Amino acid sequence: MTMHEKLIEGKASISVLGLGYVGLPIALAFAKKVKVIGFDIKQERVEKMNSGVDPSGELSSEDFEGCDISFTSNPEDLRGADFHIVAVPTPINPSQQPDLGPLLSASKILGSVLKKGDFVVYESTVYPGCTEEDCVPVLVSESGLDYGKDFKVGYSPERINPGDKVNTLSTIVKVVGACDEESLEVISKIYELVIDAGTHKVSSIKVAEASKIIENIQRDMNIALVNELSIIFGRAGINTYEVLEAAGTKWNFLPFKPGLVGGHCIGIDPYYLTWKSNKLGYHAKVINSARYVNDSMGFYVGKQTVKKILARGVSALSARVLVMGITFKENVEDIRNTKVIDVIRELESFNVSVDVVDPHAKASEVKSEYGITLLEHPEKNVYNAVIVAVNHSEYASMKEEDFAQKMHGGEGVFVDVKGIFRNKIKDLDYWSL
Repeated sequence: MTMHEKLIEGKASISVLGLGYVGLPIALAFAKKVKVIGFDIKQERVEKMNSGVDPSGELSSEDFEGCDISFTSNPEDLRGADFHIVAVPTPINPSQQPDLGPLLSASKILGSVLKKGDFVVYESTVYPGCTEEDCVPVLVSESGLDYGKDFKVGYSPERINPGDKVNTLSTIVKVVGACDEESLEVISKIYELVIDAGTHKVSSIKVAEASKIIENIQRDMNIALVNELSIIFGRAGINTYEVLEAAGTKWNFLPFKPGLVGGHCIGIDPYYLTWKSNKLGYHAKVINSARYVNDSMGFYVGKQTVKKILARGVSALSARVLVMGITFKENVEDIRNTKVIDVIRELESFNVSVDVVDPHAKASEVKSEYGITLLEHPEKNVYNAVIVAVNHSEYASMKEEDFAQKMHGGEGVFVDVKGIFRNKIKDLDYWSL
């Protein structure tokens, strides 16, 4: 009997290690088909999920209904599973090098409960070779089992896009790589239980790892190009979005837009490949240049805002600025690696007083992560500049007078980072990337 058949007949179960933005949707999707054990190291998160609450705020209580799943923070409970999915974060350290701590810790936990016949599939974004060179040795060391003989390993990169209700887990093709042909077929068939779009099988785990990491690098580099163009066009006195709109009339022009590139994917993943590239004896010039441009944009926005304020005869020491939005993208709670913080820090470096609001971010998390106290409501008639840093839907529906009411004397600088108010602002001193 195959692993797929065992799962269908209830004679085997799946475990998912790491129940964040990636792991929880996967766990719940499988739990509507087979038995699942959801594992997270944080007991407070487990308690929320046991009550039908997604700690990340992405899923509703209805998503938990009809699921055969048990949530736990006890590693021993993982012994009851036979097919394990690892979906933990892969951040970078302050030196912008890969931090494999969460991944190796999860591998250690899993290795301690691994048994003969088990499958392990990694979904965390890593550099090519990481699964077999870094993770598998931990599984072998902790379990005492032989890789490829006693247990099988695969890699299937996550493609979940937080906040996206159209491109969801089931509608996106799943890339799958594995340690051998037989495992590749088994793992692909199991994923097809929840992936309506099907799977794309590749020849090796390394190819699967590489395919994921270049998805985000490609976006990073394209955004870096338009960010650099934005700086150039700003000096030339023309609007970047108008230029892009005109260029976009050609059928093969790629529709990328300038902006702040943060979050836990695009702003981090390129550093995994550049680190690996250095280990292979090659310095990645283009990828590093793109990272430099995108990592600089928050400071650029902050500095341009101060220049606009000074040009209006207002001293930086007396200036007040309202920043609207601090999450890394629109309509999500996630504040990880948000580049809005760079805008705020740049303003503060000029001794500008900054207030921050966000209808989606959790005040406690913002305070803990960045030391910033979110205002529930901004003040009126006090700000010299308003920066719409994140185009939350709540902001997109606002009108010019809504922003003018917040500004001192009803006038001031309006910074539209994403360009969503272009041609809608007539009286305020408008600027965008």
